[in-house]
Amino acid sequence: MRSDTIKLGIERAPHRALLKALGIADRDLDKPFITIVNSFTTVVPGHAHLNQVAKAVKAGILAAGGVPFEFNTIGICDGLAMGHEGMRYSLPSRELIADSVEVMVQSHRFDGMVLISNCDKITPGMLMAAARVNIPAIMVTGGPMLSGVYKGKKVGTASMFEAVGKVAAGKMSEEELKALEDVACPSCGSCNGMFTANTMSCVTEALGMSLTGCATPSAVSAARLRIAKATGERAVGLVKEDLKPRKILSSDSFENAIMVDMALGGSTNTVLHLTAIAREAEVALPLSLFDELSRRVPHLSSMVPSGPYTLEDLDEAGGIPALMRELKDSLHLDAVTVTGKTVKENIEGAVVLDANVIRPRDNPVHQEGGIVILKGNLSPEGAVVKATAISPKMLVHKGPAKIFDTEEEAMKAILDKKIQEGDVVVIRYEGPVGGPGMREMLSPTAAIAGMGLSESVALITDGRFSGATRGPCIGHVSPEAAIGGPIAMLRNGDIIEIDVPKRKLNVKLSDEELNNRAKSWTAKEPKVKSGYLVRYSKLVQPASKGSVLEKA
Repeated sequence: MRSDTIKLGIERAPHRALLKALGIADRDLDKPFITIVNSFTTVVPGHAHLNQVAKAVKAGILAAGGVPFEFNTIGICDGLAMGHEGMRYSLPSRELIADSVEVMVQSHRFDGMVLISNCDKITPGMLMAAARVNIPAIMVTGGPMLSGVYKGKKVGTASMFEAVGKVAAGKMSEEELKALEDVACPSCGSCNGMFTANTMSCVTEALGMSLTGCATPSAVSAARLRIAKATGERAVGLVKEDLKPRKILSSDSFENAIMVDMALGGSTNTVLHLTAIAREAEVALPLSLFDELSRRVPHLSSMVPSGPYTLEDLDEAGGIPALMRELKDSLHLDAVTVTGKTVKENIEGAVVLDANVIRPRDNPVHQEGGIVILKGNLSPEGAVVKATAISPKMLVHKGPAKIFDTEEEAMKAILDKKIQEGDVVVIRYEGPVGGPGMREMLSPTAAIAGMGLSESVALITDGRFSGATRGPCIGHVSPEAAIGGPIAMLRNGDIIEIDVPKRKLNVKLSDEELNNRAKSWTAKEPKVKSGYLVRYSKLVQPASKGSVLEKA
C-alpha cells in the first residue's frame, strides 16, 4: 500500500510514533489509510452540514476495514460573493483547492480518498486533484437545498436575484421582497435549481466518480447519509482493487458527462470545469466537442432556472440513473465507474418515474442540448451560451452595443433603466486576466430578467454567468478584452449580430475596421495590484482552455 511509506521499517519508527499520537494502534497499521477531504464551513449553506456527511463516510470506512483521516479545503459561496469584489476570487479558488488537496495527499501518502463537496468551484477543484494525484478516489456531494414556497410557487436563490429587478421595475414591493427573502432558502444544501453546483454533482455521477444515485437526494435526507456511508465503504474497496481516477476519467466518461449536461440544460460553467478536469486527467477535450454533442443529444429535463422543475423533482423522477437510461443509445455504456461496474450495469434497473420531468428521447424539451458554442469575428476562439434558457424570439438577435468595462457600471445602468429593448449589453474586462478571476454575472442578468427584458435584451461578456442565469446571455467570449480580443474594440452603437442556431457571434464591422481599432488599443491598468489575484492573472489560460493555470 502507498501508506507503507510512512508505516513500515525501523526507519519509520518516528512516523509510527506520530501516528500513535493520533490514536492509531498497531493493529491499524496494516489497514488502508483513507483521507476524507471535507469542504465543511459554516459560511456556505451548501456545506454547513458536511460534517454530518463526513461522520457517515467515516463510519463506512471503519466498517470496511480502513482507517479514516480528515482535512479541510476552502469553499466560497458564489451567492454571497455575487455582485461585488469577492466574486473575483471564486473561480481562482478552484486552483487553490486542487493544489491544497494535492499537497496534503502527497505529503501524507494516503492510500485513497473520499472527496466531500457541494458547490461550484469546490467540486471541480477536488476532481482536478483526484485526476492529478491519481490515487483511488471517490466523491460524495452534499445534496441540494429544499425549495422554498412563496404564494404557492417553488422559489430559491435565483428567485431572489430576479426579485431585485422586479422591485426596480415597480413589479414587486419591498414588503413582498422581504417576504420572499424569508422563505427562499429553507434548508442547507446547494441551491435548488440546475445551477452550477447541482450541475457539477450530476456531471460527477455521470463521469463515474460518485456512487449511482448520489447527485440528487436532498441535503437533509436520510438517503444522503446512507450514500455517504456506502461511499466510505466503497473507498476501501477502490484501494483494494487499485481502481484509480485516470482509469475512470477516460474520454468516454467525459463524453458521457457532457451528454448528461446537455440533456439537463446545465450550467455553462461546466465547460470550464470539465475542460480543467480533463486536462489533469490528460484527456483532450476541445471546445468543439461540446457543440458536437449538443447537436446530437436532446434537452430532456426542463430545470430551474429555465424551466419549472427542481432537483427534488429530478430525484423523484429517478435521478441521473433514469436520465442516463433514457440516453443509453448515445452513451458509452462500457465506461468504468467507481462502483467497479460499467455505466450499463449501473443503470440497468433505472426507471423514469415522471415523464414530465425526464422526457422521453422522442419527445424532448428541445431537439438539441443545452449548451452551444458560438464563434465569429467577436469570439474567434469561442463563446458559450445556454441555448435552452433563451426565448425562441431571441435565438437570432441584432442590436446596438451598450458598452461597460465593469459589472458594476452595467448593473447601475440596468437599474437606472438606461437599457432599452433591442440593446446588446456588453460587459468586458471581466475575463480570467482582466477581471481578474472571471466573475459571474448573475446580478445584471437576473435584473434584466426581473425587469421583463430577457426577451428583448441580450448580454455578452468575457466573464461568465451563474448557472442561475437565463435569457440570451453569452459568456466566456475569447480572446478576452484584457489581452486585446475583439470585444475590447467595440464602441457604443456597434451592431452586434447573434445567431444561436448557426452558432455565430459577430459585430457588423469589417476586418479592416477591427484591425485599425486594434492598432490604437492600449491595455488597461490592472484592477487588482496585490495578492493572489495578481499571480493568478499572470498564469491563467483563456476561458477556451478552461481558465486553468499554466503548467510549470
